[in-house]
Amino acid sequence: MLDTPKANRLHIAIFGRRNAGKSSLINALTGQDAALVSSEPGTTTDPVMKAMELLPIGPVVFIDTAGIDDQGELGQLRVERTRRVLDRTDLALLVVSPPVTDLSMEEGWLAELRGRGIPVVGVFNKSDQGELPVQWVSGRLGLRLTPVSALTGDGIQELKAAIQEAVPEGWEMRTILGDLMEAEDLVLLVAPQDVQAPKGRLILPQVQVMRDVLDHDGVAMMVKTGELRGAMELLEAAGRRPDLVVTDSQVFHLVKDLVGPDVRLTSFSILMARYKGDLRTLVEGARAVDRLVDGDVVLIAEACTHHPLEGDIGREKLPALISEMSRARLEFRVVAGNDFPRDLKGFSLVVHCGGCMLNRKHMMSRIMAARSQGVPITNYGVLFAKRSGILDRAVVGLI
Repeated sequence: MLDTPKANRLHIAIFGRRNAGKSSLINALTGQDAALVSSEPGTTTDPVMKAMELLPIGPVVFIDTAGIDDQGELGQLRVERTRRVLDRTDLALLVVSPPVTDLSMEEGWLAELRGRGIPVVGVFNKSDQGELPVQWVSGRLGLRLTPVSALTGDGIQELKAAIQEAVPEGWEMRTILGDLMEAEDLVLLVAPQDVQAPKGRLILPQVQVMRDVLDHDGVAMMVKTGELRGAMELLEAAGRRPDLVVTDSQVFHLVKDLVGPDVRLTSFSILMARYKGDLRTLVEGARAVDRLVDGDVVLIAEACTHHPLEGDIGREKLPALISEMSRARLEFRVVAGNDFPRDLKGFSLVVHCGGCMLNRKHMMSRIMAARSQGVPITNYGVLFAKRSGILDRAVVGLI
């Protein structure tokens, strides 16, 4: 896989009115026909994500959105989908274009962007259309605007410089486990290849963890659960033991005994919880299982969409596990992809997947939504570690 995963790219969302030239701006910035362009207002209906290289920043995802002034019942639905893009936006471009008379919509969106702590780059597009009131608009919004013409390319280099200057410090995610190891450490990865594993390949967290080990000059060794005992015996015979074992969370109960109590042990899902979110909050959320009572509703949230198979973790294994742990008669609701509800107050607990398909901004927005509404939130791997009685062991040194 040569491409950087979308979840590891800087997410740049473009907001503005219909026909402000947002799609043309993406094409001008990337030098490609990445977005559909038309003089007809409202060409972009749903948010469109396009992974690109934006030098000198590197891998980014541009998100082309519907016009913030879209009208009618369907238009309002499009605007709401545009608003959901804020959850995953690392940096925003707010585009204004002539004619300019009323800036109330731009002022409202700018206030919301700033309220969420999202850096904003102002763009005055269509500079080829004569004299523009750039200074007046800039003063009215309290935002420096870069004049550009997506049509002629004028100002595009200046806009790239403004984007580079506005990139939030530390947006790029930390190492997954490089800070947990030394060069030449042996990291043993336990990766069951069951019915839910994709045929002929590894799942993304397994690939990312293995690559991170190699990037930090470690030795990565991978086995399935059935071969773990033999691998441990071989290592013992060679006078070597793993410095760290990373396992699929669902087999914690098997792996903890096979590797012994003195080997450092965690899971792919727990590492992703730290990499993408707030592990301390997710650990606290796992303890809320003990407080569940009859009639409580538990939300199980998956970042990706897939066809559920028999024994699906979110729809079968986790509900059974949580019911067993709580000893309560519970209700469960499963959501996937972008269907994470904004109103969480009807839930007593949220259990989220590792979030490998979300960028950190998106995952943190979900965690903060739960925290702000007083709803405990945890993670698949954290919950499996608690069930196996090794939660403290699995997160030692990670929080």
